[in-house]
Amino acid sequence: MLKVGLTGGIGSGKSEVSRRLAACGAVLIDADKIAREVVEPGTAGLAHVAGVFGTEVLHEDGSLNRERLGSIVFADSEKLASLNAIVHPLVGARVAELQEQTDDDAIMVYDVPLLAENNLAPMYDVVVVVDASDEVRLARLVELRGMNEQDVRARFAAQATRENRLKLADIVVSNEGSLEELQARVDEVWSELIARAAS
Repeated sequence: MLKVGLTGGIGSGKSEVSRRLAACGAVLIDADKIAREVVEPGTAGLAHVAGVFGTEVLHEDGSLNRERLGSIVFADSEKLASLNAIVHPLVGARVAELQEQTDDDAIMVYDVPLLAENNLAPMYDVVVVVDASDEVRLARLVELRGMNEQDVRARFAAQATRENRLKLADIVVSNEGSLEELQARVDEVWSELIARAAS
């Protein structure tokens, strides 16, 4: 089994690359998706988050108000660390379950937004970094996702720098061009992953 850590800053296009690698045949483990699952209503994870951050981080229906929680933790590194201390062990346990259910010859792509921030590179055989300049990422997030520029800059500040992410990369996917260019690069990366898995 080849374990591939896929990361990139917010707005880099990492999720697009992960979808395209899954279409090539990778088994995709989406850390963000799992992180949402472990704090769904009725879970011990959500109860723990509400216990630490208060019921103001919940919607009236009892589900997690991600925007409210995000505005609290991205403005305070200690609170972000507290949230991570709750969520990361739960995500790790779920990922371990999924690995056990996967064939030994699979190429597993772990979509891990905070790979650099949490020093997770050693967990993977290969680290793939999806890269785009801060200017391109900012424009995408403001124009395509409708995010507030100040919120985007706060998230940039809470994440690893572009340089720190690139230092960890075994493979870089530059994503500042068209979707056709991105697909061509993903195809090259997939061929390289197949070669590494076979060696």
